Amino acid sequence: MAKKPITVTVDGVSYTDDVEPRTLLVQYLREQLGKTGTLVGCDTTNCGACTVHLDGRSVKSCTMFAVQADGHEVTTIEGVATADGELHPMQKAFHESHALQCGFCTPGMIMQSIDIANEHPDPDEATVRENLEGNLCRCTGYQNIVKAVQAGAREMAGGSSEAGAA
Repeated sequence: MAKKPITVTVDGVSYTDDVEPRTLLVQYLREQLGKTGTLVGCDTTNCGACTVHLDGRSVKSCTMFAVQADGHEVTTIEGVATADGELHPMQKAFHESHALQCGFCTPGMIMQSIDIANEHPDPDEATVRENLEGNLCRCTGYQNIVKAVQAGAREMAGGSSEAGAA
C-alpha cells in the first residue's frame, strides 16, 4: 500500500512523515513519534485510554487514521504539562484527589477531563459522569475521578484546585 505524506503538529512540534493510509493515529503517535502515554486499551473506542486532543477537542485515537490528522494539531498527555515540567491543573487535581490506582486509564481520563473542563468550567457530578461515559476505569470506582475533574475545572477556571473546595 502506498504511503501518504502527512504534516501534523504534535505537542507543539511539527512532524512530516509518510504513513500507510490504514495507520491509526494511536499507532502513529506511539510507534513513529514515541508518544507512549497514549495507550491502546480496546481498539473500539470503548475504554478511552487512547484519548488525545485534536485541535483542542478530545478524540479517541484508536479509531482515527493518522492521515485524518494531516494539517491538524494533536496534544497528547505528554504535551499538557509546561515545558519546565509543571503539571497541568488537571494532572495536579488527579494527583491531589488520589484519582488513580493502576494508572492505565489516567492519561485518557485526564485528556477527556480537560475537554470537560473547557466545556463546563464548573461541572456538577452528573455532568462529569455523563461526559466521562466513554472512558473506563476498572480500579477506582470513579468517586475520586469525579472530584478530581471538578477540582481541576475550578483550577483551570482560576479558582482553587483543592478537592474539598466548593
